[in-house]
Amino acid sequence: MELHHGQIVERIIRRNGHSISELARLAKVNRRSVYNWFNQRNLKPEIIFRIGCVLNYDFSSEFPNLFSKEEFVRQNTRFMNELLPKTAPERGEVNFWKDKYIDLLERYNQLLLMCVDHKS
Repeated sequence: MELHHGQIVERIIRRNGHSISELARLAKVNRRSVYNWFNQRNLKPEIIFRIGCVLNYDFSSEFPNLFSKEEFVRQNTRFMNELLPKTAPERGEVNFWKDKYIDLLERYNQLLLMCVDHKS
């Protein structure tokens, strides 16, 4: 009997308590795509691998014909290194964006107050 890739992936995701929304966000797809993956009998190895990387799960035991454990670990390490920033942000850069964000929040609050006053 042929394996149903989507059902196997879905079972692992749900068994490990991962949220579909979180998976979709981390994989940079919409939730509908995730549900479509679950319905596919034959998922592309790239998709299974991508799911495994974002959830930090090794699918080589479920799909030994697609991945070896060593290959999955090696590829996962490479994938994760690509996601990480190349250098840590400078302290001043972090403060710059934090100050921008605070300024934006303050301006938004002022706008809300103006709208409330206008309606009164």
